[in-house]
Amino acid sequence: MTVVHAPPHDDLVEKAADLVPLLRKHAAWGEENRRLHDETIEAMTAAGIFKMRVPTRYGGYESDSRTIVEVATQLGRGDGAAAWTASVYWIPSWMVGMFPDETQDEVFGTPDVRVCGTLSPTGMAAPADGGVVVNGRWGFISGAWHSQWQEIIAMSPTPDGGMQPVLALVPMSDLQIVDDWHTSGVRGSGSVTTVATDVFVPQHRVLPLGALMMQQSASVANADSAMYKVPLVGAANVASAGVMVGMAKGAMEAFMERLPDRKITYTMYDSQREAPVTHLQVGEATLKIDAAEFHALRVARRVDERTATGEPWSMLDRASSRADVGAACRLSKEAVDLLNQASGGSSIYSDVPIQRIARDIHVISTHGLIYPATNTELLGRVLCGLEPNTLFI
Repeated sequence: MTVVHAPPHDDLVEKAADLVPLLRKHAAWGEENRRLHDETIEAMTAAGIFKMRVPTRYGGYESDSRTIVEVATQLGRGDGAAAWTASVYWIPSWMVGMFPDETQDEVFGTPDVRVCGTLSPTGMAAPADGGVVVNGRWGFISGAWHSQWQEIIAMSPTPDGGMQPVLALVPMSDLQIVDDWHTSGVRGSGSVTTVATDVFVPQHRVLPLGALMMQQSASVANADSAMYKVPLVGAANVASAGVMVGMAKGAMEAFMERLPDRKITYTMYDSQREAPVTHLQVGEATLKIDAAEFHALRVARRVDERTATGEPWSMLDRASSRADVGAACRLSKEAVDLLNQASGGSSIYSDVPIQRIARDIHVISTHGLIYPATNTELLGRVLCGLEPNTLFI
């Protein structure tokens, strides 16, 4: 094992910002081919993006939450699909660190390993000698084409005759990929379906999902790691919060690039930048992006402060974390929609980036753990003194 010291915050954010031109260059290719370009993956690998949620003893960075959010923001400026895929890799990579150390040796033994995954229990895990045999089908597996491992969730019988969800790590070579990612947005993420048929998973690569949700780690080596002193919902929210903010910033940059030379059809404005309506639209979109970034950074601040002080997470902390992600998403999407509408009919052509950004952020906003209305309702429910109506908190 090679223990490394993580690059400073500013260095990682700068490296992510340096990727923006290349991400934009390949964004259209990724949409057309429904997966990320190999050069995009290689460049993000070289920049250390996939090491940010890997323990330092395996050469990872164990990056703090603020760094994660700000790096995701820069990636989102370049390509929402690439930023989304990176955020998805960060979550299962973090989850691997909750497994026994021998399991981590197996997974993280591959340099720059990429782990995709899901939290949907759409498989069955039958007990077998020394492990379980898994059968199932999992959809929306972002980044599957470039992954070496997948984290899956399956239902497994308990000794009392009930069922419980379990978390298992499976090599991608044991799974079938179904090329079914034909969607209206985030096409470059390649979020295909994967299938397991009678796949044996040894017991050291299986954990009860309930234990993970209760922060009951099976790792000895990670016991003192700051990265693991946070619930799953906190780690997941940190991974996704900056993506939408970055996409909104990318939309603003795309809009401003076209602004000076674009006329407003059927008006006397030879330059859109001269119109008062444009001033209102740009000002309103900017304020929405600023507010979205506030919520995204508050997600990170809550995690980093709780980690530093050791203060336990209350139910309100957990609900507030999800609500902040929902707010960041809603405000970012509102800003993108405003700028997209202000871009006029000429923006509907596929070579104009803002139409793709608008479709991408619409798709991301429908994700079950991000959808603003659900997350806001959850916060209100907890504030009203009721128990949360979800396990994912």
